[in-house]
Amino acid sequence: MLAHLSVNNFAIVKSLQVELNPGMTTITGETGAGKSIAIDALSLCLGCRADAGMIRQGEDKVDIVASFIIEHNLSAKRWLEDNELAENEQCILRRVVSKDGRSRGFINGNPVPISQLKSLGQRLVSIHGQHAHHQLLKKEYQINLLDDYAGHSNLIAHTQKRYQTWRQAENTLKQIIQNSEQNQAQKQLLEYQIKELDELMLTEHEFSELETEHKRLANSGEILGLTQQSLDLLSENEQYNALSMLQASINCANQLSELDPQLSEISQMLGDALIQAEEANSELRNYFDSVDIDPAHMQSVEARFSQVMSLAKKHNVLPEDLYTHHQQLSAQIEALDCSDEKIEQLTQQVSIAQENYIKSAEKLSKSRKRYAKELNKLISNSMQQLSMEQARFDIQINFDSKFSSPLGADDVEFLVSANPGQPLQSLAKVASGGELSRISLAIQVITAQKVETPSLIFDEVDVGISGPTAAIVGKMLRSLGESTQILCVTHLPQVAGCGHQQMFVAKKMHSGHTETSMTMLDSEQRVGELARLLGGSEITDTTLANARELMAA
Repeated sequence: MLAHLSVNNFAIVKSLQVELNPGMTTITGETGAGKSIAIDALSLCLGCRADAGMIRQGEDKVDIVASFIIEHNLSAKRWLEDNELAENEQCILRRVVSKDGRSRGFINGNPVPISQLKSLGQRLVSIHGQHAHHQLLKKEYQINLLDDYAGHSNLIAHTQKRYQTWRQAENTLKQIIQNSEQNQAQKQLLEYQIKELDELMLTEHEFSELETEHKRLANSGEILGLTQQSLDLLSENEQYNALSMLQASINCANQLSELDPQLSEISQMLGDALIQAEEANSELRNYFDSVDIDPAHMQSVEARFSQVMSLAKKHNVLPEDLYTHHQQLSAQIEALDCSDEKIEQLTQQVSIAQENYIKSAEKLSKSRKRYAKELNKLISNSMQQLSMEQARFDIQINFDSKFSSPLGADDVEFLVSANPGQPLQSLAKVASGGELSRISLAIQVITAQKVETPSLIFDEVDVGISGPTAAIVGKMLRSLGESTQILCVTHLPQVAGCGHQQMFVAKKMHSGHTETSMTMLDSEQRVGELARLLGGSEITDTTLANARELMAA
């Protein structure tokens, strides 16, 4: 539930601190005092669109903080945990709007995108505005009301997913058929390019090995000369070679170690060097003997190397990337395969996807019809309580594939018969302004009972209602407030008197500026405010007595 609301520099509000309680809280005040201003500020904190015009004149920014207790709100707790924003059983939302138009959002002190404020806000508060009866005439609003009441979020998500799969498959098939000629021309070009590469038959690591072999063969004369020179220096020069000189040095070191034992390690080090030199000499000899300069092999390697380099240049890629380029071209031509077989395969996929979507849409439609029957009875009874004694309400649902959409294939329309003998017709055709307000209120009260959000706000939804009907509305809302936190902005004393508690909104001038305040009323103050609502500017003993009767009722 909403526990506290802090509003600073919003519209005509300088500073407002509101503590809120469970049950039904009614909000009243004089016309123009700003009874709905706290609701508007809360809406901003919950992620509604912001602009610099909301900032109080002369101030730099709007700062709104809403604190919620979410001990029993599993949906909000799960959302906070999933987004790593959980903090005990409390949830604090904050919205700051600067004069330059910048807007910042915070959840439990953590900066978040405004979209996250909105996503979480939908799990905390449900706001029913005073213009809901106008929205009620829109078909998309009607189907959303029915789905919200029925709790169809999972069914709709499943239907949406299957709808997207169907449409994507359909678009893919359509695109392939439309572009078949263009694809065919591109395919012919790719086939020509791939033919050369297929004939080359270059393997994945072949160029790297070929490049190494080509370099070795191209420099074979120099390699043999340097190898022979190394062998001469190491062992084959009869006058001077490294091995004989090392051996002579070892002999001298041995004699030195006999004269001075401290030099014995030098003899060992020279012996190790001799062994290394002999092994190197042996490796060089073996390599030299193995080198076979075969002109035919050299010619073959040169031809293969030149062929790879030429094709790489022709395809404008590096020779080491030619193999990968070949694979990519092959994948492209596969994607452009517009054969009858592939089109037939895709056509079958479209058909299967459409069948899956229709199954989901039919399941959704069946559930809608079941809950529609339930709503028809509840809303008809509620309308009859609101001084429309013979009224009938009916939700008409027609399943038709031409209505296919992510929300299913239903044409949903709210029908009503407001008077005896009158046939069921669409709301726009039969309902007057006052009747539409009552129908809207009946629908909102009934559907609110199934909403999971723990706080419901009704912002002057009782417009166009008076007398005994207003008293019934108040009792409906109070009954709803027994299990859910209700905030109700109203101008009707019959509704205001039904609240578990009541707040009064006042507007006053201070230092040339208008300021709005909200005060929780005690019992006597409530009587006085109800008397004002009943009698206007002149409060008499009769109006006070009537106010006390309202409170007692």
